[in-house]
Amino acid sequence: MPKHIGIVACSAEGAALCYRTVCVEGAQLFGPLAHPEISLHGHSFAAYMRCIDSGDWPGVAELMLSSANRLARSGADFLICPDNTLHQALPWVLRRSPLPWLHIAEVVAAEAASRGFHRLALTGTRYLVDSEVYPEKLGARGLAWLRPSSAERAEINRIIFEELIAGIFRPEAVATFQRIIAGMKDAGCDAVILGCTEIPLIMDDGNSPLPTLDSTRLLARAALQRAGEPVGARSGS
Repeated sequence: MPKHIGIVACSAEGAALCYRTVCVEGAQLFGPLAHPEISLHGHSFAAYMRCIDSGDWPGVAELMLSSANRLARSGADFLICPDNTLHQALPWVLRRSPLPWLHIAEVVAAEAASRGFHRLALTGTRYLVDSEVYPEKLGARGLAWLRPSSAERAEINRIIFEELIAGIFRPEAVATFQRIIAGMKDAGCDAVILGCTEIPLIMDDGNSPLPTLDSTRLLARAALQRAGEPVGARSGS
């Protein structure tokens, strides 16, 4: 039997895309209409944002651990979080987690390395882009990265919080991402990390100036691979 996947959710759009990807693409590994058992738990997005806005990452960790414990009781074998920004709290989470985790930035870094990319453009919330979540994992694989300018980070952050998490997808937002990604391509980047789980709702290889690394779907696919491994094959993150 495949392992039971637990999803620690934050924003609705990102969690829904991750859940849907597991369900739809599970058939490729487990047969027609099949996918692993999945449980999802999420606290109010507002509760997370109160902690994030105040820089209270231990507080974010407490919310994540609350979900982790609920998912463990539901029978989950391992956990994923389809929210890049929340991974800043993972060091506090792992110390007390009842279950192993897949780390979204590790999954993306592994994919970038396997595809032969060398310098990655990083997009996401300002909290994520300002952090070391991706630089730490990319650097461990010898990969370089580039952050957008401060003004570009602010505009990406606005689009995420005012539009994408609310399911609002505008052509103007696509054009903004295209302009920013094109600028980082000119600066030497050979791929772009879609480091907010909602960005893949408007950007993909079809409209991006650079090849995309879709963090949401890559995490879901990594979870499917982990779910199909024999019990005890890995201890997890």
